[in-house]
Amino acid sequence: MTKHMPDIACQPHTGPQGKLNWVGMSGIELPILIKQAQTDGKTTQEIRLSSQAQAYVSLDVPESKGIHMSRLYLLLDEMATQEALSPERIKQILDLFIESHKELSANAFLEFKFDYYERRRSLKSDNSGWKHYPTTLRGELRNGKFECELSIEVPYSSTCPCSAALSRQLIQEAFEKQFNGKELDYNNVIAWLGTTDGVNATPHSQRSYAQVKVKVQQSHDLLISNLINNIEDALQTPVQATVKREDEQEFARLNAANLMFCEDASRRLQSKLEDVSEYLDYWVRVNHLESLHPHDAVAVVTKGIEGGYSDEPNYMDPMK
Repeated sequence: MTKHMPDIACQPHTGPQGKLNWVGMSGIELPILIKQAQTDGKTTQEIRLSSQAQAYVSLDVPESKGIHMSRLYLLLDEMATQEALSPERIKQILDLFIESHKELSANAFLEFKFDYYERRRSLKSDNSGWKHYPTTLRGELRNGKFECELSIEVPYSSTCPCSAALSRQLIQEAFEKQFNGKELDYNNVIAWLGTTDGVNATPHSQRSYAQVKVKVQQSHDLLISNLINNIEDALQTPVQATVKREDEQEFARLNAANLMFCEDASRRLQSKLEDVSEYLDYWVRVNHLESLHPHDAVAVVTKGIEGGYSDEPNYMDPMK
């Protein structure tokens, strides 16, 4: 004989009554599936990643004691671990969240935080190495409107244009001091330029971070590699995992060819993301962790659409 077990959540609520924006769970440990582009850039593979998830629905009935959290967990376990996540898959999960609480809830929210790793090729040598990109994938279904957001943090190098100009001036002054009034000999000049006296100043550069959020169309696939490529292609100075001397030299060349204030970096990303049709909206914050100052240089830019990121009260905050 089956033992009847009480369901407190279904009993009448006698305490203070009111609607709740979100009720659910955070810190859910979940091994999710993500599509990853292969090195040929044409095919994909599914990889399994460890994530921390959040799952919520609204509680729209003031008289209700609460929601059925186990329903959310079971749906997540079934829907997020057996098939690669995509905007369409997230929409299906949110629909099921609401369907499982159709008498209580009209809105649903879902988030996955995970460490995304990808092998990236060295600049010159025939090597590659693993790079780490903290990533967040969110979905929200509110009043029938669905939004899917992909957030990522990408490291790069930035060299200060002002510092580069000041360094060039010092090098010019050193050249003038060394060779003024003398007959120039090609070999002597080349040899001198290869000494510390020949390059007596170097511009300051720093590790920098681009924090980028994009709203992704429901009909498009979710390839994190594409967003990383868009960011690194725009900035041109990605940090390197595996480095031989030829890679380090190329890295130095790229930094000199891509001198950037934080304003320059943010405008490069703005121009790049504007051209990607699958991104309905974007939010970019670039952080230059200054080597000259004890503070950081920061620039923020959004697409600027009505009702988008620029209209959110906390749009200045990183990755909110």
